[in-house]
Amino acid sequence: MARLTLTLACTASDRTRPILDGRVSIPGVELIPLPGEPEDIFRRALRDRAFAISELSMGSHIVTTARGDAPYVGLPVFPSRAFRHSAVYIRTDRGIRGPKDLEGKLVAVPEFQQTAALWVRGILREHYGVDTRAIRWRSAGERVAIAPPPGHDLAPLGEAPEAALAAGRVDALIAPRAPAGLGQGVIARLWPDYAIEERAWHARTGFFPIMHCIALRRDLAEAHPWLPVEIYRAFARARAIALEELSLINVLRISLPWGPAAFAEQAAAMGGDPWPIGFARNREELSAMIRFAASDGLIAAPFAPEELFHPSVLAEG
Repeated sequence: MARLTLTLACTASDRTRPILDGRVSIPGVELIPLPGEPEDIFRRALRDRAFAISELSMGSHIVTTARGDAPYVGLPVFPSRAFRHSAVYIRTDRGIRGPKDLEGKLVAVPEFQQTAALWVRGILREHYGVDTRAIRWRSAGERVAIAPPPGHDLAPLGEAPEAALAAGRVDALIAPRAPAGLGQGVIARLWPDYAIEERAWHARTGFFPIMHCIALRRDLAEAHPWLPVEIYRAFARARAIALEELSLINVLRISLPWGPAAFAEQAAAMGGDPWPIGFARNREELSAMIRFAASDGLIAAPFAPEELFHPSVLAEG
C-alpha cells in the first residue's frame, strides 16, 4: 500500500512534539508537520479545509457537527485543555465584585463560539447562578458563521476586545490570552485567586476543560477508514512520552526546578491521570459542552457526543 502524504496542523506542545519531530509516526502516512497558533489553524481549517489532520476548536466542531456541515470528523485526542476561571477580565470601575455582577454588563469575546467562552458561560450559569442571557455580548468576529442565538444580545464589537476593555467601551472580557495592562490601573481578573476557584470547581465536577480536539478531514476518513484509529494511537503514544518526561528527575525535561514534584501532586489530585484521552473517559464532559452550546443558542438542541467522533475510535482509550 502506498503511503499517504498528509499535512498536520497543530500547536507545538509536549503532547504533540513527538509526532511533529518524527519520534512517533503514523503507520501508512508520510507526514508534513505544520506547527502554528490555534487562531490561524482553526480559521484555515474551517474556511478552506486546508489541512488533512488539524487541531480544531471544540466549540466550532460542536456547532458544525450539530448543523451537519462539519468538514472534519473528530478523534478523542485533546491537545489543549485549560481551566478557564483565569480567562475572565473586568474593569474594576464598573461595580463588578462577583460573577452575578456581570448580568446587565457589556462583555467582549474574541468569538461567541470560542471554546473558552463556551466553558465560562457554562460555569457562570451552572455554578454561580448567572443568567448569561442577561449579559450583553459583543464578538470581535466568528471564524464560521453562526445564527443569532435566540434570547441573547449578541452584536459585533467592531474592534479588538483588549482595546475595547482598555478604553472602557466594554465592562469585561472573556479571552484565553491575558490583555495588556492586566494588574495595572483598572483591569483585573474577576477571580484574582483563580487557581483556588479552579481547583474547587474541579473537585466538584471532575472536569479539566477540553479546548481542542484532533480532527481528520471528512473526505479522507471516508476514503481511508483505517486512518482515524492509526492517528488516534499515534497521539496516544505521543501523550505517553510527554507524561513520562514530566516525571523524569535525572535530567529535567522542563525548565521548572520542582516540575516532577508538581506533576506528581497534580496527577494525584486529578485521579492519577492529568490529561485523559479517549471517548469513554471524557463522555460526561463532552455532554456538558454540548449542553452549554444548546443553552447558549449555538445549537438548536443537544445531541449524542458520539456524533463528534469517527465511529472507529469510540472504543479506543
